[in-house]
Amino acid sequence: MIVITGATGALNGATADHLLEHLDPSGLAVVTRDPSRAQRFTDRGVEVRRGDYAEPDSLPAAFSGADRLLLVSSNDPGADAVALHRAAIDAAVHAGVGRILYTSHQGAAHGSPFAPADGHAATEDLLRASGLPWTSLRNGFYAHSTAWLMGPWQSTGAVSVPVDGPVSWTARQDAAEAAARILLADEPYDGPVTLTAPTAPTFGELAEFASERSGRTIGFEVLGEDEWLARSTAAGQDPHMAGFLLGMYRAAGQGRFAGTDPLLGQLLGRAPRPVQDQIS
Repeated sequence: MIVITGATGALNGATADHLLEHLDPSGLAVVTRDPSRAQRFTDRGVEVRRGDYAEPDSLPAAFSGADRLLLVSSNDPGADAVALHRAAIDAAVHAGVGRILYTSHQGAAHGSPFAPADGHAATEDLLRASGLPWTSLRNGFYAHSTAWLMGPWQSTGAVSVPVDGPVSWTARQDAAEAAARILLADEPYDGPVTLTAPTAPTFGELAEFASERSGRTIGFEVLGEDEWLARSTAAGQDPHMAGFLLGMYRAAGQGRFAGTDPLLGQLLGRAPRPVQDQIS
């Protein structure tokens, strides 16, 4: 049996949908903090189990019988994500899960200026130490995030960033489908696997794409960190969120999201969606 956490979210929910194109519903169970939000899976004959990383006692039963368990990473900015992931991994060990698959990030690395990347690296350390077979799905930076990371270029006429750098912008839909294919694969995918689009455009190149999509000239400027932070907070951005986002740009400037890998296209059997599809 395949067990999926976070199936009421966009990423793992799409993975579950892809799995159901190939699996009998009896071969899948989904775990959620609020089973009432998973009615669409109940309606399709999928077992819905309650489990919450913040309630470790709820997890062993939720993970019971899993040959493969897909753990979604915590997206709560106020939580200790690594502690939550530790609870989930410990429960998977207790439940005798066959393999853990974890939704990580291409830039996973200790010491990254992008805080989630450090958390993903720490979680991968926990997976290595768990004694269970594991796979870390190092997804490329999700392309839909360009909607806010490019800034309000539609109104300002320019993409304004504090630091520029290449990013292998990857469609979340493609990452979800690839996860399903890996879950269904006969061969194991051990350790970290990188799932990215085939190119890594800079923010400057995104501005060029925006010009092409909009039919008007969109400028590009690197403001520097202080000026960008000042403009962001003046526009109403929460200072803590602005600092969080600044870490992403810093990591991009260091080339931490620049790598690309052909595996995503190979799994999909087609070219991954280009970032241009997300720019409008």
